[in-house]
Amino acid sequence: MSLIDAESLSPTERTDAAAIATVADYVALLKPRVMSLVVFTALTGMAVAPGHIHPVLGLVAILSIAIGAGASGALNMWYDADIDRVMTRTRGRPVPAGRVAPEEALGFGLFLSVASVVVLGLAVNWAAASLLAFTIFFYVVVYTIGLKRRTPQNIVIGGAAGAFPPVVGWLAVTGAPSLDACLLFAIIFIWTPPHFWALALYKSGDYARAGVPMLPVVAGRETTRRHILGYSLVLVPLALAPVATGLAGPVYGVVAGIAGAIFLGLAVTLARVADAEADAAARRLFAFSILYLFLLFATLLAESGIGLVR
Repeated sequence: MSLIDAESLSPTERTDAAAIATVADYVALLKPRVMSLVVFTALTGMAVAPGHIHPVLGLVAILSIAIGAGASGALNMWYDADIDRVMTRTRGRPVPAGRVAPEEALGFGLFLSVASVVVLGLAVNWAAASLLAFTIFFYVVVYTIGLKRRTPQNIVIGGAAGAFPPVVGWLAVTGAPSLDACLLFAIIFIWTPPHFWALALYKSGDYARAGVPMLPVVAGRETTRRHILGYSLVLVPLALAPVATGLAGPVYGVVAGIAGAIFLGLAVTLARVADAEADAAARRLFAFSILYLFLLFATLLAESGIGLVR
């Protein structure tokens, strides 16, 4: 079914169309790419936390965090179906395309939210479960419903939702937060704005049509490029801080230093290039920002696995 066909359906016809939803559509509701990043950072938080968790309980914790992240994605797609239908990047999602009825996405997301929190609390501990519940609430209510359509600072404040998973993983092991757990949170929190603003630069037309006040739409491209550089200047040294606290070892220091220099170089280039070349520069920064965060957390995970730290 095409997007145009889906938009022209009556409510009854939409429900009939949703009946043909496949398993793949429900998997898509979970935002599997976002979920994979959440799982990876949460696993890293568990691995580097002091203490020990039984492997079975660790698996339950990771599955609960993954399901909670997927629930957030489903609820986000339910609420944002109207603007997703306008944006080229998102109009093929199951709800705006008419393959899943909005009420089914809502019910699916609510059920998974409750199940993920209850299972994590009963099987592991309620500290981790409480933070998982708050993370889901923050992403859906604070970011999606409260901030996304109202302020260009949406991704700055809302980025906290994506920064909580390693802390949830840490709490699953220790039951209590620490400075190092907060440091993992801070790295992702500061990484999020330049990552998403780079995307918003070359997708600004989409956001403008949907009425989402992303920074390039509200403040202009030049201001956005300066903000990306400013956050990058904070992010790169912050990402080296785990070496100073003992959370990370020398290998991490080398990887974070080299990757940080590349990240900063791309941000400087984006800030300086002519506007006609800015989209290409933004695409390069956006692509590398994903690799950058992966390298940081993969190195932390590897160092923990081979005993270079703790």
